[in-house]
Amino acid sequence: MGFHKRYVLLAVIFSFVRYTSASATHYSIPEELKEGSVVANLATDLTLDIKTLNQRKMRLDIIANKKYLDVNKETGELYVVEKIDREHICNTKSSCYIKLEVILESPLRIFNIEIEILDMNDNAPQFRRDAIHLDISEVTPRGERFSLSNAVDPDVGSNSVKTYHLSESEYFNIEVQTGRDGSKFAELILTKTLDREQQAVHNLILTAVDGGTPARSGTASVIVHILDTNDNPPTFDKENLSVNLMENSPIGSLVVHLNATDLDEGSNSDITYSYSLYTSEKTQETFNLNPATGEVTVKGMLNYEDFRIYDMEVIATDKGASSLTGQCTIKILVEDMNDNHPEISIKSFQSPVTENIELDTVIAVVSVSDKDSGDNGIVDLHVPDNMPFKLRESSDNYYELVVSEPLDREKVPEYDITFTVTDRGSPPLSDNETMTLELLDVNDNVPQFPQSFYTIRVMENNAPGALLSSLTAFDPDLHENQYLVYFIIEKEIANTSMSMLFSINPENGNLYALKTFDYEIEKEFLFHIEARDSGSPPLSSNVTVHIIIVDQNDNAPVIVSPWRAHGSVVEEKIPRSTDKGSLVAKVIALDTDSVHNSRITYQFLQVTDATLFSLDQYNGEIRTMRMFSYRDPRHQRLVVVAKDNGEPALSATVTISLTTMETAVKAYSDMTEEPLEYDIFSDINLYLVIGLGSVSFLLLITILVTIVIKCQKPKPSKAAPSSRNSVISERNSTIADSTLVSNDAYWYSLFLAETRKGKLVVRQPLPKGSRYIVSSIPRGTGLTDTSDSAASTLQVWRNKE
Repeated sequence: MGFHKRYVLLAVIFSFVRYTSASATHYSIPEELKEGSVVANLATDLTLDIKTLNQRKMRLDIIANKKYLDVNKETGELYVVEKIDREHICNTKSSCYIKLEVILESPLRIFNIEIEILDMNDNAPQFRRDAIHLDISEVTPRGERFSLSNAVDPDVGSNSVKTYHLSESEYFNIEVQTGRDGSKFAELILTKTLDREQQAVHNLILTAVDGGTPARSGTASVIVHILDTNDNPPTFDKENLSVNLMENSPIGSLVVHLNATDLDEGSNSDITYSYSLYTSEKTQETFNLNPATGEVTVKGMLNYEDFRIYDMEVIATDKGASSLTGQCTIKILVEDMNDNHPEISIKSFQSPVTENIELDTVIAVVSVSDKDSGDNGIVDLHVPDNMPFKLRESSDNYYELVVSEPLDREKVPEYDITFTVTDRGSPPLSDNETMTLELLDVNDNVPQFPQSFYTIRVMENNAPGALLSSLTAFDPDLHENQYLVYFIIEKEIANTSMSMLFSINPENGNLYALKTFDYEIEKEFLFHIEARDSGSPPLSSNVTVHIIIVDQNDNAPVIVSPWRAHGSVVEEKIPRSTDKGSLVAKVIALDTDSVHNSRITYQFLQVTDATLFSLDQYNGEIRTMRMFSYRDPRHQRLVVVAKDNGEPALSATVTISLTTMETAVKAYSDMTEEPLEYDIFSDINLYLVIGLGSVSFLLLITILVTIVIKCQKPKPSKAAPSSRNSVISERNSTIADSTLVSNDAYWYSLFLAETRKGKLVVRQPLPKGSRYIVSSIPRGTGLTDTSDSAASTLQVWRNKE
């Protein structure tokens, strides 16, 4: 047909009795047809008019079954509505039918239809259990049969179970049997004697195969458990054992652990251990046998000297119904043990000893012994290797302890000497004895200062008795060898002993100043301090002490130029026509403090006209800043202050009264513009030569005496190079060779300032306690008139306490 529908028609029987057909129409179809498959055309088979099917309300009624089929009213075709499973509808019946009624109205007609469902091989055989367990004794004879569960196949006929197969096995096979109902089942047959000890479980696979095409199959596991029988006796790992055991082994110590095994299982493999009748009572009293574990332990004391060999026989018995046994023979050999400790005996020990004891001096005599014999009785004596001692064998088992290295109590005051004696047994035994050796002190260490050179700075104007420093030395010796006394090593400076200037506490080394120091007089001291112990003989060491006097700003500047009487005003006259930049006056101040504190600066404190004069703050020169005008007052008052660089700063002032004159006076704008000539020099050349020679001779004698007697006395300063129109001046110098030379800038500046006024400046010798004498000599006067002339003399002094 055009719809590609398959019609299955086995038999069509038409029989009508008025409304109901007396016969049934039969169809046969296979199970599992797809939905929509056409079974037959009822309109054709039942000779019905297709056009009247709808009008006659054709319907299908299935009796006692689910509606698996239906009819198409348009075509009259009977088709599958739902897939049909024969095993579900008919279970295990050999034949399976579905009965239908086709009903039409106007007129009413009922047709009976039977549809046979044909079986398809759509089910595989299945076992009721996936695993079949069998328990078989290992003594079961060959040929014994065991029933196995059969497989079930829902299909019928040739599609049901046809045969069985067993996986390959050395011990089993199967035989397929047919039941009265035609079903197939298998029997398991033992083909070889079993041995549980070789293989306790046999795993087999049983396969059921049906007769369908293609054939289907199902499997199940056959697990055969072999049941044990007591067919194996216990066996020991070794049937003969030899055990070495030390004497004096503690009670309960393990001698040997016997182990017997039984290949059986369960109670057939449970083993108990016991002594046989051949084991002596002495052995059983000395050793204990654990019946459950087979452990042999020490029960009594073992003594090598009493009993050396023990023999025993142990029986292992299983717990099977008919018990089986195994035997083991054990020989126990008792070994000698190093059970005696070596002994030490101190025969002589000398303590304390002096630390300077001689080498190889005997300190102690020691004897050693051991009651054991053989190697166990041979002993060795030792002392620690890190000690300055060694052992020397004097006779059999007698040793002397002697000094091997120099001793030093300051490093190690005492030694704990441990004598250790060890025998040669296995394991070795040892003993020890400790003795304490004390060392007596010897005065063998000189006092030591932390430093070899001390520099101590002392501020001048210190208070007498002030503590300067603590110079403490250390002596590692003991007692009187450690007690130190401090001294100042005598030394004279300028006929003055150090002990008059400084004092040191002999017990603690505290250094004190005995006087007040003046930096301007003494600047430093260098001497030695000795530390001496009280040992016999005493030891000592010394240290160098350098005392540096630190300057204080305790001297105010002193104005030395222009000179004036105490508190008076300096009168100066200058021409009114003086040019701009001309030198009017020069202020010179001196400070006897150190370089830092004596650095002087100058400044105006008061000035009549600040626009007229300038002051150089470093050299003190006063110069005109412009020329005088008719409006400037005739008298000018200048107050200059000179300050040092100390902290706090000290100062001095000078008042200069300047008077301008209309007379023509030659101004010196620069003192170096032309050389200064002095008429006085032409008259006193002879005196200058004589004075210079005398001074030079005295200076040479002074230098030689100073070098020989007082080497520490400072050398006289070298004279500066001579310059024209200057005077050479040292301490105790006089006018010489019409030349004036100064050793510092101040004297040169003073010379320039005073010569501008036509005066001669000379540094004269001073009595002790004074610094300088400056004489201003008017130009044109003779040398012999110097002392009587109207020249003014400025003296600068500083009295010393």
